[in-house]
Amino acid sequence: MIVPVSFEFFPARSADGQSNLLAAQKLLKKLNPEFYSVTFGAGGGTRDLTLQTVLDTAKNTGVMSVPHISCSALSSQEIQDTLEQYKKSDVSQLVVLRGDTPSGGQCFSELRHASELVELVRERHGEHFYINVAAYPEVHPQAKSSTIDLKNFKMKVEAGADCAITQYFYNADAYFRFVDRCLASGIDIPIVPGIMPITNYANLDRFSTMCGAEIPRWLRMRLQEFQDGSADLESYGVDVVSDICERLIDGGAPKLHFYTMNRGGPSVRICENLGIKI
Repeated sequence: MIVPVSFEFFPARSADGQSNLLAAQKLLKKLNPEFYSVTFGAGGGTRDLTLQTVLDTAKNTGVMSVPHISCSALSSQEIQDTLEQYKKSDVSQLVVLRGDTPSGGQCFSELRHASELVELVRERHGEHFYINVAAYPEVHPQAKSSTIDLKNFKMKVEAGADCAITQYFYNADAYFRFVDRCLASGIDIPIVPGIMPITNYANLDRFSTMCGAEIPRWLRMRLQEFQDGSADLESYGVDVVSDICERLIDGGAPKLHFYTMNRGGPSVRICENLGIKI
């Protein structure tokens, strides 16, 4: 069974970065993705770049471009202005997040939670935007308990979320158990697994520590045997992640969403292993 796929990118800040981004997007377009999402940056630091990247992506690739928007560093008025820009630019989907607190730890937003931002989008724009939100199969790193985390997720759904995209993970059982708990709690929106290809152990270890994603000990020990950036590490990572994706698809995952880090090759290889051919 072949499922739909989508891919996440971050705005490039240099000419070389923009060239690499476009090359990755054009390569991945051959897999017929549902959409490309574009990150907002920590503390909303790439707001203008996000909009420009969204517009450029749609123009250069013809693939639906979906911006992230967060409330951690923007006032309600700034959020409304950003939403109006997206609406005028024919953007029809969003990834709505709380976002990271700006550097220095001071938050200037009146909105404290993603559920409040979802509610604002619905109040101001009705059903114009299809809203994706985040979910955490291994529990949000700042949550006091898994029960509270699930309650917070349900608040986003009740506020009007249409779909959820999860944090990446390397334990398929964590995803299946999370989906079961959601169903038991009355949450019935699609929950799309987030997939992180493995290409650099040091970076993965750092990201995982920040976002609360567990690297199983067996995987951590094996990855430490490879040199970061080596072809052997990437090949091993492709095999591991492909196996996880196969389990997810067999278990009923509705789609797969890849965190590309602006690279096309690893995601292409995983998709080819799954029968999604260029």
